[in-house]
Amino acid sequence: MSRVAPDDAAAPLEAEQTPIGVQTLVSGVAPITPAERLAMRANAPMEPKKAQRPADHGLFDTNSRNQIEMF
Repeated sequence: MSRVAPDDAAAPLEAEQTPIGVQTLVSGVAPITPAERLAMRANAPMEPKKAQRPADHGLFDTNSRNQIEMF
């Protein structure tokens, strides 16, 4: 078992001010920039503005596939 010498102590972690308060930055991890945040939103799949009805009719009707008899 090896012991760490007192002079080899880890450097204090950096911190940044955010709208919700001070947050500590982990070493080796960069904070997300506004440009990166906008790029993630631009590349995200589109979402409907209103709630959509399920496509459970015709070709997409999965309940009709479970029927036992033809007629």
